[in-house]
Amino acid sequence: MEIRDYLRVVQRQWWVVAATILVALGVTQVINKRTTPEYAASAVFFLSSARDGTSSVLEGSLFVSARLKTYTELLTGDQMVREIASATNSGLTTEEIEDRIAVITDGGSVLLTVTVTDSVPARASAIANAIVARFPPLVKELEQRADPAGPAIVAEIVQPVLLDPEPVSPRPLHNDALAVAVGLLIGAAIGVIREVCDNSIRLAGVLPDLTGTPVLALIPIDRKARGEAGPFVSDSRSPRAEALRQLRTNVQYADREHPVKILAVTSAMPGEGRSSTACGLAILFAEAGQKVLIVDAELRRPRLAGFLGREGSAGLTTVLVGAASLDQVLQPWGAGLWLLASGHRPPNPSELLGSARMGELIDELRDRFDKIIFDSPPLLPVTDGAVVAARADGALLLVRARKTTATQVTAAVRALAAVDARLLGPVFNMVAAPRKRLGLPVSADTSGPPLPPAPRPGGWNLAVLSGAL
Repeated sequence: MEIRDYLRVVQRQWWVVAATILVALGVTQVINKRTTPEYAASAVFFLSSARDGTSSVLEGSLFVSARLKTYTELLTGDQMVREIASATNSGLTTEEIEDRIAVITDGGSVLLTVTVTDSVPARASAIANAIVARFPPLVKELEQRADPAGPAIVAEIVQPVLLDPEPVSPRPLHNDALAVAVGLLIGAAIGVIREVCDNSIRLAGVLPDLTGTPVLALIPIDRKARGEAGPFVSDSRSPRAEALRQLRTNVQYADREHPVKILAVTSAMPGEGRSSTACGLAILFAEAGQKVLIVDAELRRPRLAGFLGREGSAGLTTVLVGAASLDQVLQPWGAGLWLLASGHRPPNPSELLGSARMGELIDELRDRFDKIIFDSPPLLPVTDGAVVAARADGALLLVRARKTTATQVTAAVRALAAVDARLLGPVFNMVAAPRKRLGLPVSADTSGPPLPPAPRPGGWNLAVLSGAL
């Protein structure tokens, strides 16, 4: 993966990154509040050779540098710590005092910086002052023991004790910035892992290889089309409406020698937008002047009656069991569109859909309507979808972006092939990207007037045409 690929992953997984950053900031806030503030008092010593003579300057400098480590250890040694404890009466043990002292040497120089940190500012200052008072005499004493003629090295104070009035720990701004950086890195890593492990289909370009047919349409979600009206009532020029118009055209001209009069709209799994797509196509075919029937063949989870605001208790199953005639259960919706609801849920949907009576009903519908669109069950959970697709002139396979997997698409294609159903092609549905990014050409058919709203005796009408269901 290149850098731009990682950036795209972060863009797609922005909510994961944002959540990780928020968690990191939350943890940091808890740490900041629970951490006892620490204050620092510092002093700087200069070590130099006490011997005179220009010729010995270099020699003295090298000698001091060689002894620097010794004096660094001396500042936190037992003798110094005991003297500090005695001088300050801080109530701290020698181990606690030693833990509070830090000595830093500045590269190759002969400067020693001593920093004392403590939760009590006055105690930090007292310990630092005790070091300033005791360290130079201690160096002189040790040097005289080694050379009674005079100390070879002296320690001079170049910076007296300075107490920082602000706590050196915790540092909220620093910690927050670090939390954001860590959260961003962890979130991006999680996002990449999710992308690698996610085998759902994100690009329509893989569908022709999986199905052996071209993609008929890429349908975006119309997030504005919510509530009581779908895009064909409220906005006939929405990206989703235009994509469905393109799908209508592709279905019409899929095969001129074998025109599709009965169309099954199916998918591999539930929740991929079959019902909303079937409704949209039915409305558009009716808008084009055809006499259209939409049939709810999803007998286990019927949806169309609720979508279109019609009664669903009598319909397909009622006719198949002989409890009513076709004319008694057909329900008009708008100009040129009728609904055949599912009716009561039967105990044996597959057997009912595959019955001889179903074949007779389809022949009757073929004679009475220009276009019959079946809202078909999904193919993989049950056999109902394959049974319906086998009776149709062609089937559309809905593939939901970033949900349907390649394995599911392949299995759905095999299920259709097993019953000799004719797959017209896949429809890449619920694509979140803008139309231009989809590479979807804008249809010239943009001037068609929206259908007038049909009477609404109940239900939630065409809200589902937004593509959410």
